[in-house]
Amino acid sequence: MSTGAHLLDQKTGVEVYPVVEEISSLLNRSAQDLDASLTTGERADLRKAVSELNAQSTAGDQGAFYGQQLLLSRIYGLSTQLPEAPTAEGSVVVQEVLRLLEQATMATEDAMLEPGILDAAPTEPSPFLSWLKKLAREHRVYKHPYYREFIRHQATEDDLRNYVIQESVVDGRFDDLLAMMQVGTSGAAKMEIAENFWDEMGNGDPSQVHTHLFNQIFRVFDIPADELERSLTANALLSGNLAVLLCRYRQLYPEAVGFLGMTEWLAPDRFVQVVHAWERLGLPDVGIVYHKLHITIDSRHAAGWFHNVVVPAAESERMRRAIARGTLWRLNSSARYLDERMPDLAAH
Repeated sequence: MSTGAHLLDQKTGVEVYPVVEEISSLLNRSAQDLDASLTTGERADLRKAVSELNAQSTAGDQGAFYGQQLLLSRIYGLSTQLPEAPTAEGSVVVQEVLRLLEQATMATEDAMLEPGILDAAPTEPSPFLSWLKKLAREHRVYKHPYYREFIRHQATEDDLRNYVIQESVVDGRFDDLLAMMQVGTSGAAKMEIAENFWDEMGNGDPSQVHTHLFNQIFRVFDIPADELERSLTANALLSGNLAVLLCRYRQLYPEAVGFLGMTEWLAPDRFVQVVHAWERLGLPDVGIVYHKLHITIDSRHAAGWFHNVVVPAAESERMRRAIARGTLWRLNSSARYLDERMPDLAAH
């Protein structure tokens, strides 16, 4: 199955679930106007349609899964992008839809956890951290063949171009994720997140801001902004949505600790393969600065994150369980995302 065929399957699914475009069309209206314009019955119809979309996604309908994650991503855009005109941010109607989408997404991730795995976590902080790392090392996503075989040895320029588009949902806004996540923290954890954020800000040098460096890759491949959304797969959208979901809600802070910590821990080995492919293909050096930088920076960030954020939080049973939950959400969703890319490997 080619990537093009896969995307076609997803996007035709959106046509089957018109609620995706119906609600998307409402997001450009002001919250006050939107809430005043819909009757109680119309709001109930929207909730019913979204619930049906969620149910079909849970049942394995890939078109519904794509529509679900696309809609969730668009709603998150209300609070992660600066608008040029009034939007539906703060709308009660949109909030009702958002919660339905979030709850279904979380339930799906929880359903994929191995039964009893969260109960198996050690109760002491240091053994708990060792257990988390062991979970990752024994997970099928660890040193995934998509990176170590396909990207490193076989990926073409077009393959790397598509890879960058899919990665943009997390790498392209990691600074904003950290900014959202740190609200309400204190002590060593807040300082660690702040140091991580300042590194993302290029330590005060605008030319070295990591999102700026990441965007240089878009220039190398001539990727316009309007191409990004329509090229994202459902699992790529999910990766970005999970990151925003966990970072924006204070009650999900420990899940964010596990999710982002594991993201940084896995990144250096993955980016080594990307750099190798980039140099193998002789692509412009300006486009690989971001990945080269993160091979060393993310190793340091992961170590600091584990020591200053994970270990202190792991004194609490509630925090340990939630950190493990977020870690596994990252491992499992990343595995599905990379497995999705493997048909390309077979084609080569």
